[in-house]
Amino acid sequence: MTIDPIAIFRSPFKSKFGVPKQSGLVAELEGEIVFVPAYRNADALRGLEEFDYLWLIWEFSVNSHSANSLVVRPPLLGGNEKMGVFATRSPFRPNPLGLSSVRISHIDWDDSRGPVIHVQGADLMDGTPIYDIKPYVPYADSHPEARGGFTDTHVLKRLNVEIPSKVRRLFTGQQVLALTKILELDPRPHYHKDNQKTYGMPYGGYDIHFRVANGRVEVTDATREA
Repeated sequence: MTIDPIAIFRSPFKSKFGVPKQSGLVAELEGEIVFVPAYRNADALRGLEEFDYLWLIWEFSVNSHSANSLVVRPPLLGGNEKMGVFATRSPFRPNPLGLSSVRISHIDWDDSRGPVIHVQGADLMDGTPIYDIKPYVPYADSHPEARGGFTDTHVLKRLNVEIPSKVRRLFTGQQVLALTKILELDPRPHYHKDNQKTYGMPYGGYDIHFRVANGRVEVTDATREA
């Protein structure tokens, strides 16, 4: 089977560093689904405005190497414990496909790029190819009583975040809120624990510089991306 992208995702993230590790973790994070020319037709989206959520099937397109192991080390487990690749959502898979549930903010029917779906809560970086879109159907897709494996016993830890006013002024209130929620999740790789190092994370056209120490994220400044 050969599949081609139907759309490209537009996101504040120009690299995978900082992208939430699951959809829905940062509900305020905004993005766009822009269709390739063959599907820029309102007929393809007819009825979609009646749904609140979508499933996106997409590609881990920037992974530099293919999966070469049947076990992986989930970040939620600190990167210290191995799990079977099919028991995780690791990006290093035999077929590098991602599955994300996102909320529809609105559909811009009159955009010059064709109908554009504006969504919230995605975990995709800018430029990610999307292969299919399906509506989220609550009666079939929601299972609140279901077990969640190791995610039931390992709670996500959120850090305190300090963003100075000089950085806040560069973004809208919604973007600042999303940035705060992203940094709360500690975007550093799980093996990075250097409390003295300053990290850079591309976000919304800027490089956000920050340090992490004692359960606190301190944003130091932001510079325009080159």
